[in-house]
Amino acid sequence: MEKDQRKSILVAEDHDSNYQLIEIVLGRDYDVYRALDGSEAIRHVENEKPDIILMDIKMPGMDGLTATRILRENGYDKPIIALTAYAFDTDREKALDAGCTNFITKPVLPDTLKKLIAVYL
Repeated sequence: MEKDQRKSILVAEDHDSNYQLIEIVLGRDYDVYRALDGSEAIRHVENEKPDIILMDIKMPGMDGLTATRILRENGYDKPIIALTAYAFDTDREKALDAGCTNFITKPVLPDTLKKLIAVYL
């Protein structure tokens, strides 16, 4: 597949190790790039129009839930998958209420991540 025909994934993640794992797992099949916080994620969406977003919930500056709400208000209608270390039902509800399409907990297992991305792309 030519590079410009590949689907793109924006990963909003402030921790290097978490981003690196995702990039290793998905970088072979997709164009993967990063935002360090919610504000940067919003700028990337305006400029690059990713096919899917993996959105960390807890980041410095603008958090992932706030960024998701803003993206949805601005008309972004592609999948946003919440990534979080928190696994409580209330956290899942908050993510879905903010506009996330789905929810996955950290640490992210490579096979689980690949299967989830395949569902949406």
